[in-house]
Amino acid sequence: MIFAGGADIAEAQGASFRVCHGYDCYRSTRVTLTAGDLKRIAAAMAQGMKSAEAERSAVRRAVAIFEERSTAVIGVRDKAKMQFGRARIKGQMDCIDESTNTDHFLKFLQSTGWLRHHRMARKTSRGFFLDGRYPHWTAVLKDEHGVLWAVDSWFEPGGGLPDVMKLSEWKQRGVGGQR
Repeated sequence: MIFAGGADIAEAQGASFRVCHGYDCYRSTRVTLTAGDLKRIAAAMAQGMKSAEAERSAVRRAVAIFEERSTAVIGVRDKAKMQFGRARIKGQMDCIDESTNTDHFLKFLQSTGWLRHHRMARKTSRGFFLDGRYPHWTAVLKDEHGVLWAVDSWFEPGGGLPDVMKLSEWKQRGVGGQR
């Protein structure tokens, strides 16, 4: 059975990820997407084939599906943001965990051909305390015109829709913990 981007579900079924949690990837859990997960992801990504904007919306839904599976396997629902002083707790994720997991998942979407209007770019960060912002990391996509887009799932609990915005806008944010 062929899905969006020419990916065969049988090929994608081996989609297994080392999901980081516990802050700074202190813990990791092996998560394998089920056939049902892959069908949901394929259906979401099929909705994004029309344009880069539609694909970014589809990526939001696909990342949420990936996170739903991840938190179910870990057995703990990640809370939104980070709780200072709560490192090493099973299931809780800081921005390093979140951006690493999202980055790996986006690479999977690219490898299956489900990304048609974007390609992976390097993770990046913003803030360095002296500018009034706590350091914060995000996964990044690059569209067909060279525009970079942040894909930041840290602000929502596991399974929530990530923020997807121009990286230039994302880089300006974060003062005082704002989105």
